[in-house]
Amino acid sequence: MSYSTMGQVVLVGAGNMGGAMLSGWLKSGVPGSSVTVIDPGPSEVMLKQIADAGARYTSHAPDGLKADILFLALKPQVMEAVLPGLKSLVGPQTVVVSVAAGKTLDFMEEHLGAAAMVRAMPNTPAMIGRGVTGAFANNAVSAAQRDMVHRLLKVSGPVEWLDSEEQIDAVTAVSGSGPAYVFYLVECMAEAGRKAGLQADLAMRLARETVAGAGELLHQSPDAAAKLRQNVTSPGGTTAAALSVLMAEDGMQPLFDKAIEAARKRAGELAG
Repeated sequence: MSYSTMGQVVLVGAGNMGGAMLSGWLKSGVPGSSVTVIDPGPSEVMLKQIADAGARYTSHAPDGLKADILFLALKPQVMEAVLPGLKSLVGPQTVVVSVAAGKTLDFMEEHLGAAAMVRAMPNTPAMIGRGVTGAFANNAVSAAQRDMVHRLLKVSGPVEWLDSEEQIDAVTAVSGSGPAYVFYLVECMAEAGRKAGLQADLAMRLARETVAGAGELLHQSPDAAAKLRQNVTSPGGTTAAALSVLMAEDGMQPLFDKAIEAARKRAGELAG
């Protein structure tokens, strides 16, 4: 299926995530003429991108428009207020895609009516085309609609389709919130380096480039993460000494177990 046969793509929300998705779509060949962007206050940069692409911009749902794909790039806290004004966009042919954490398919149906719907959870590296997305489709989504949604989501990176909607909360905890954990790891490494005697700015540069480089090696290598770890761990060496602390019973694994569970629990609470 070519992008030109997708019909009308309506993007609601042109912030960081919505803007990143839009940029990826346009670069991938989605015709600007088939895209409508709804946002009450987009940035000047985003307005220029929309205009340059020949896409349509409006601050509210246009009269008479029915979306083939209604893409909701909204924060969860504004969904309840915004969704009723979008119901007119949903027709028999529409598939609704939401990236709002915690907002269930039942919640969306309550405000938009019964329809083909997909919940998706991308993460912020989507802004550079290096994200990963977990997605779940309800039974009303056809094979053709799922293919269209997959093609739109994959512009920001791999897409993993889930077996149940409940798994979305765990995806949110692992990959949706995950970039923040990595950024904090850089902060911790840099601070530990400062305490070990390095200048603060040097320690930060070393930590930042180490994590970025290790991530790229992980991206390019076919080896499992455990194998890559073992490759740089000489018996009795410095890396082994550090890992004896990080991999202890009270080390990183139980801490991450608690962190992921806290994020998963909070994702579930956002549904209320």
